[in-house]
Amino acid sequence: MNLLPTATTTDVQEQDPRVAVLPVGSFEQHGAYLPLITDTAIASIIAREVGARYPVLVLPPITVSCSHEHGTWPGSVSISARTLYAVVDDIRSSLERSGIQKLVIINGHGGNYVLSNIVQEANVMEPRMTLFPLSSEWRRARESAGLVSDAHSDMHAGEIETSILLHAEPSLVRPGYETADHDGGERRFLLTLGMKGYTESGVIGYPSHATADKGKAVLASLIEDFVGHLRILGEL
Repeated sequence: MNLLPTATTTDVQEQDPRVAVLPVGSFEQHGAYLPLITDTAIASIIAREVGARYPVLVLPPITVSCSHEHGTWPGSVSISARTLYAVVDDIRSSLERSGIQKLVIINGHGGNYVLSNIVQEANVMEPRMTLFPLSSEWRRARESAGLVSDAHSDMHAGEIETSILLHAEPSLVRPGYETADHDGGERRFLLTLGMKGYTESGVIGYPSHATADKGKAVLASLIEDFVGHLRILGEL
């Protein structure tokens, strides 16, 4: 397992990238069969695949973010939205000082709502930052891979997350996902009640349908869609 970039400063100097990608994950419960680093691992896997395909600087991940909906679940750790904002903004400023003006945030955790604000504010004068994958890109990836579930019903530790890890980092998946399906329903007051209002296991989704082949197809679709982000940033 190698989820961290291994480029040297000489490698970066020779590549002379104009775009950096920043994986943002979380450290939160994912049921009994996926690790606390699941979102970080998935964001890093996507970044790793993007870096193998496109001329970008892959940064190490932000590993703790806004997981407040997971409350006091053992092991789950959060930082505030203002702290995440400040860290990403500092990274953006540092990249600019080194000559990289464009940044793509690869978000592995749906609760990081503040990232949308960061991206929107960064682009007031010109396109300089994007958020990837977009909801439409996740939806296309699900359809391309033939997933049984949709994004709402498969919110957490479900078919798509388990499939990606079964393909890319199978050592992270423990037994038990085959019988862990749980329907969390409408979840109207998720922001108020948190995950514990809708699941006892920590799972909302259908991991029993997960396969490595689906994970491979999901990643392939996402990597194809990434090119659109380079275009919108004016780098193709």
